[in-house]
Amino acid sequence: MIRFLPPILLAAAAFSSAGLCVWFAVVSYRERETRAARTALLCSLAALPLAALVFAGLPLQTAALVLLAALLLAGIVIFFLPARRINKTLPLPNKQINERTINERTINERTIDERTIDERTIMFARMRLEPGSERFEAYYALHPEHRAVDDRIRRLPGLLAPNSPLTNPLLNAAAEASFSTVAQLGALAEGPPAAERIPLDPAAASAYVLALARHYGALDAGITRLQPYHIYSHIGRGPGEWGAAIDLPHTYAIAFTVEMALENIQPAPRQPVTLESAQQYLNAGAVAVQLAEALRRMGYNARAHIDGNYRVICPLVARDAGLGEIGRMGLLLTPRQGPRVRIGVVTTDLKLIPHHYQPDESVFDFCAICKKCAENCPSRAIPTGERTEINGVLRWQIDQAACYEYWARVGTDCARCLAVCPYAHADHWLHNRIRDGIRRSPAFRRAALWADDLFYGRHPAPKTPPRWTAIP
Repeated sequence: MIRFLPPILLAAAAFSSAGLCVWFAVVSYRERETRAARTALLCSLAALPLAALVFAGLPLQTAALVLLAALLLAGIVIFFLPARRINKTLPLPNKQINERTINERTINERTIDERTIDERTIMFARMRLEPGSERFEAYYALHPEHRAVDDRIRRLPGLLAPNSPLTNPLLNAAAEASFSTVAQLGALAEGPPAAERIPLDPAAASAYVLALARHYGALDAGITRLQPYHIYSHIGRGPGEWGAAIDLPHTYAIAFTVEMALENIQPAPRQPVTLESAQQYLNAGAVAVQLAEALRRMGYNARAHIDGNYRVICPLVARDAGLGEIGRMGLLLTPRQGPRVRIGVVTTDLKLIPHHYQPDESVFDFCAICKKCAENCPSRAIPTGERTEINGVLRWQIDQAACYEYWARVGTDCARCLAVCPYAHADHWLHNRIRDGIRRSPAFRRAALWADDLFYGRHPAPKTPPRWTAIP
């Protein structure tokens, strides 16, 4: 019986490895990743030598089994190697204030922090300025360095322009319908609270509002104490007086995500990506206004922050609420969808239990070696180097003008960086185990990046848009 054991083990190894490769090929084909499917099928052929060894002599079979055991052990060790700190002196992003030393009066009566972003300076606000208007002249008097590039962008067709190379009228109308609807939701962002408050324990309130956000349609949700650097310094869009200093007298923020469908991100920068982006802004807006209204009906002040009507910087709020980490492309990278999410935020004075943010250094390390978003960015707006210190914070900073200029040229909001990011693969058991390994082990990060390049390509081509969007 013992002499039959090596052939049985070799046969089992051959069939299991081939089966795993075929299974991955099927998964990849369903995800429309044809290169990955073909590569997986080719890898399944590696099982043939193992199968042939079933008929070899005992010494060769034994040597093969020892080699397989060593490879399996090495894979397990690499997967479970503990993550290391990249830089033990790394400052917390934005020098986050210790909750034990801060009080609500400090937040509610804050002064404008020098690290806070002025919403007037972001491209979406700048592109809303009407040439010749008082507001237009006032802005460029403050920021003359933006005038030349902004004027150049204004001469381009623009986002969703009918004569843009990557758009068509029917899908433009669909995307504009979503953007228009979320704009109308802006009227529901704020309102007076009920006269009587429902008393709630912070722990029970936290569990309830997170569950309610998911009930309304959020993918994931978290809580953070509102910090000065979360809040824009001045109004650049939405209701209120343009250029007015923002006073947001809330103490806590509930951040949540909604998922962007992979099939509509894969063709980026083609039109389905803008259609998906607009729809998920709308879905996030619907969740936010319902959640804010529910809090107000419970007797608490609350404000929804939705597309075009923000008072907070959503990625920073979501990061501090435990929903992910900010990567090289400047977007939130979530544990299971990577950057394929849109973010909504509700701020409130309901006392909640906040998440205690700690930097996810596995993301910094992986983004440092990956660079696929930067290499595939059509506008070269994403930096390829190391993080730099900006206002006391180590981070990557994209060139927002170069990014938006490409949008205005082709008519879509691109999202090529989302499509190629290794974190953005489908929320599937196999991809999630790979993400687990990336978080856990520096060695596994290198192996995962090598495998991602092998199966999906270093510079993958955009996928064919979903059939229903392929309108003549």
